[in-house]
Amino acid sequence: MIKHLIWLALFLPGLFLHSMGQNIPEPMKPRCIVNDFTKLFSTGQRAALEKKLSTFNKNSSTQIAVVTIADLEGYDVSDYAARLGEKWGVGQEGKDNGIVILIKPKQGGEKGQVAISVGYGLEGVIPDATASRIIRNEIIPAFQKEDYYGGIDRATDVLINLSKGEYTADEYDKKGNGGMGIIVAIFLFIVLFSIISKRRGDNDSYTPGHSSGGGFFFFPMGGGSGGFGSFSSGSGSFGGFGGGDFGGGGASGDW
Repeated sequence: MIKHLIWLALFLPGLFLHSMGQNIPEPMKPRCIVNDFTKLFSTGQRAALEKKLSTFNKNSSTQIAVVTIADLEGYDVSDYAARLGEKWGVGQEGKDNGIVILIKPKQGGEKGQVAISVGYGLEGVIPDATASRIIRNEIIPAFQKEDYYGGIDRATDVLINLSKGEYTADEYDKKGNGGMGIIVAIFLFIVLFSIISKRRGDNDSYTPGHSSGGGFFFFPMGGGSGGFGSFSSGSGSFGGFGGGDFGGGGASGDW
């Protein structure tokens, strides 16, 4: 009797974990790197993401899978993303260079949830803190405006550039914090402009034919919108996932 109880104690947890794993769906057919089970993206948006990510996979072997799911089946979103990446084998065997972006859209009164899960081989390139910043800086602000494609497009741009070594995680973190510095600089400039203008108005008088000195010069404070360059790709096709492993690295958030 005791022997049977011990056998059950060893067997049942494995059976439970196996049954939980069955709740994670198989990848879509035909094979694709963007598996949009909830139809969160339009046909054109899915095609654009598929083209970008499959071409990046072809050129680098790194796989960034985007997956939307309607039900987490009781999992924590980060746990689900890691289990899905492990079951599907996102990334290359031996390199473990896969990334899963998992999105569980809002339903009813529930919050939407998103996770970035990073394979073993990329945890040093994309640490948990950086994955969290990508979610906070690129994904959540766009998702709050229901711009799901824009958020994922920007997030995958950052992940691609980090994976390619275009900049490091530290450089991305510093650049992400640079927006506040620009806002502070603009505020100080406006205050300084107001003070000097008031003093000039109090002390200067207008004389015909005479122009007072002390004009303002405007200096550029950085170019563009402050974002990272978009990834431009040619045509590409996705050949399937390669057997990568996941250890739970990454981050999650909700909106």
